[in-house]
Amino acid sequence: MSGATAVVRVTQALERAHATKETVNAFTSLDDDRALSRAEAIDRGEIGGRLAGVPIALKDLIDHEGRVTTCGSHFYKETADKTAECVKGLEDEGAVIIGRANLHEWAFGFNSENEAWGPVRNPRDLNTSAGGSSGGSGAAVAAGITPIAIGTDTGGSVRVPAALCGTYGLKVTHGAISLDGVFPLVPSLDTVGPLADSMTNIDLAYRAMSGDSTEGQPNGRFRIGIPQPWFDDAPMEEDVARSFAGTVEQLIELGHQVHPIQMPDVKPSRLITAAFEEVATVHKEFRTQGKRYSKVVEDRIIAVENATQEEVRAAREWQAMIRSRFEDAFSTVDFLITPTTPAVKKVIGDEMIGEKHHRSVLSYFSAIVNHALRPALAIPTTRPGGTHTSLQVIGDLNSEPELIALGTNLEGAEIGSFEPS
Repeated sequence: MSGATAVVRVTQALERAHATKETVNAFTSLDDDRALSRAEAIDRGEIGGRLAGVPIALKDLIDHEGRVTTCGSHFYKETADKTAECVKGLEDEGAVIIGRANLHEWAFGFNSENEAWGPVRNPRDLNTSAGGSSGGSGAAVAAGITPIAIGTDTGGSVRVPAALCGTYGLKVTHGAISLDGVFPLVPSLDTVGPLADSMTNIDLAYRAMSGDSTEGQPNGRFRIGIPQPWFDDAPMEEDVARSFAGTVEQLIELGHQVHPIQMPDVKPSRLITAAFEEVATVHKEFRTQGKRYSKVVEDRIIAVENATQEEVRAAREWQAMIRSRFEDAFSTVDFLITPTTPAVKKVIGDEMIGEKHHRSVLSYFSAIVNHALRPALAIPTTRPGGTHTSLQVIGDLNSEPELIALGTNLEGAEIGSFEPS
């Protein structure tokens, strides 16, 4: 479809989105008329750019002028009076936003089993979750609707759907992409990032949204650390552990130095507590007004409202420790690697994965990275006949160009591989 006109590409994307509405449910709304009108203008040569005619799904908490933002909620329906800065960057390069991607309510969770808009189902197995909170974005790419989708990531909300849906996904350094026009969850941790079917599309979307033109080393040989005991203590499924071990062998064969690295006390013990004050502040007005939340999300918000100052202070100290440990680690290695998630399936309606709550499993390797403010790339690493798995590569601050260069290299070596559902 790469040689097709913009109208053909956008028409096919919209047709696929409508056809999968009752099954995958990747979108809260679709924007047929405006998307096709923009595609026609592209074909007339009135709009150009590196993303000219590329259909894109946009998470429904990122503003797009004239479109309704719902945040996946029961009550919030605000027509945006301007377009978010990150979306302007995409449209300046000719992208076509075809619709609003479904998500976990208020982006406050990891399964996108949305009470108000219906659950997002994983195109690879409709009985399972697409992950969250950017579940619709991951599902749109995995289902072959759009080659690029935009999500947000506060604790893994780009990388978890990327892992479960088998796509690429980039979580950027905090502040690397503007949050103007993005409804917040935890402003000090929130990021915007792309999910895509290839590293080329990750690169194009990142460049458009960030304005970063720096190039990474295309064939660099890097020092790569496996963080301990963070890695060894994970609630890891056998297929994920086996796949990760195979990927480590492949990285060594490519000439990279891969070895364990000690990161004492790095474990997900105070993840949500460190965000309590900000979540409570974001939702204070709605809570005062008695607005309707699903019970699951309301229970989580009540928990943050009831946090003591002692708990918050301890969480801030934990957060400072995490950042210090990452700073120490990157003084001796170029990248850290882990699986993106310790498990790659979560059955819709089930709260547990094995003997643990799904949130603690799915966020195990991702959320700490947000508290460390570092960027990370999720790379699909499915092997023939095996369960689809995902590799997380964590970089130092503002190392997105190097992450993208490494991801592109691994894709070329067939370590990273996207297969549409």
